Amino acid sequence: MLVLNAIIVDDEEFARSSLYFLLQENCENIQISGIAKSVTEARKLLAENKIDLIFLDIAMPGENGFELIPAAVQNNAHVVFTTAYDQYALKAIKANALDYLLKPIDIDELKETVIKATKYIGQNKLSAQQMNSQLTQLAENLADRSEIRKLNLPNGQGGYTLVNFNQIIHVEADSNYSVFHLSGMEKITVAKVLKEYEEILPENKFVRVHKSSIINLDYLKEYNSKNGLEVVLKSGVKIAVSRRRASEFAEKVKTYTNFRSDE
Repeated sequence: MLVLNAIIVDDEEFARSSLYFLLQENCENIQISGIAKSVTEARKLLAENKIDLIFLDIAMPGENGFELIPAAVQNNAHVVFTTAYDQYALKAIKANALDYLLKPIDIDELKETVIKATKYIGQNKLSAQQMNSQLTQLAENLADRSEIRKLNLPNGQGGYTLVNFNQIIHVEADSNYSVFHLSGMEKITVAKVLKEYEEILPENKFVRVHKSSIINLDYLKEYNSKNGLEVVLKSGVKIAVSRRRASEFAEKVKTYTNFRSDE
């Protein structure tokens, strides 16, 4: 198995020591090359060592974790964010298909993240250019903080496709996969459940109408109850609306329509 040189960056002593212990006990291919309690210390470790993987806390005094990103990109180091809060930051990380671990860190999630990182690094699927694009987009989202507008979707070819939210017509569940139907593009299938994207997509435009469907209200043409409640999209696709989601859907359409009329 490929051995990865890693560093842990966190200002809290307990968080540093507990993650170190979890990695030592459960991830035999991770070699801890250093532990830093600040971004300044982490930059020094990156300058002095060949680092493959960074476990990076977000909220730290002085410089926060995002300010280490330029050095991570320069050293082609894969980043796994660790965080206990700041829902906007977490949403932005998810939208850019970057790895993250919620504190307190779950052992199984840690193992899964390490396996994923090992695969990417070992096969050189995540190039420095791709990583830079993802992290740059993340920085833009975090700088704005009004609304996340773009989504990085793994394209099944070792890379990512950057998609504007307004390109997404609807998303459908296919077992443990999510299929994105896009305007002017081929559909993209992603190995993540629909629930993950329900949490990322803006609530003012996207609504889950069924356990297997999320639609973009920008592409809604009509809805009716001829054959049970269903929506018809501008693309001509018809999608059923489940009974338990009907009232929420109607309210979302009302709010969306009022918002559009005020523009």
